[in-house]
Amino acid sequence: MSAVRDVATSRRDGRSAAPGKQPFDVKKAMVRLRKATAPFPKAALFELAADGHSSVFEILVACIISIRTRDETTLPAARALFARARAAADVAHLTEKEIDEAIAACTFHAPKAHTIRTIADQTVRDHGGMLPCDPAVLQTFHGVGPKCANLAVGIACGLPFIGVDVHVHRVTNRWGYVAARTPEKTMAALQEKLPRAYWVEINALLVPFGKHVCTGVRPHCSSCPLLDTCQQVGVTSHR
Repeated sequence: MSAVRDVATSRRDGRSAAPGKQPFDVKKAMVRLRKATAPFPKAALFELAADGHSSVFEILVACIISIRTRDETTLPAARALFARARAAADVAHLTEKEIDEAIAACTFHAPKAHTIRTIADQTVRDHGGMLPCDPAVLQTFHGVGPKCANLAVGIACGLPFIGVDVHVHRVTNRWGYVAARTPEKTMAALQEKLPRAYWVEINALLVPFGKHVCTGVRPHCSSCPLLDTCQQVGVTSHR
């Protein structure tokens, strides 16, 4: 374990590098991230989409299940629900108890079951059973915030929207690429700075990268492919 100096706030915009560091180049970073994360499992929502659960409704429901829940739990819970019902009309025919039983392993499963059932009903009633590729519409549902709305549309529709979870928030601020105190502010900062071509992919890469390399506590800086450009903002010890 070794101490790592906190980088001055003036360096956090990513335009100037700290002593001993190269300027942060996001295009080069994305190339390195693709290689570094290739051995790891995909982020849960992207894994589900690859398995064919790729509708806006399914990705939105899976994202609700994932809130405060690890991917290792989210995946089997979402699959258990989708084994019973996938389309909004079919989920709307399930009882809250049936939904709750399917997703029981996830955190806050009872209120999530209520939210999922309500969204299914509203999707059938207001949208003919098919949700539009519009994050603003998705955020009208109770319990759906910018992260899930953007991820659902970004993954299901291939449209450029940024889903900022704890990993995207932590890692991009640790890089010094943005300087924001909350995920919502990180999202706004990335929308101003990150090339649109990476808006969906940034979540796909930084979830596994944040879980396995750039961890919340004692990140694996010594083996990180971005060490030469990462400003290591806020890092006090690492492996």
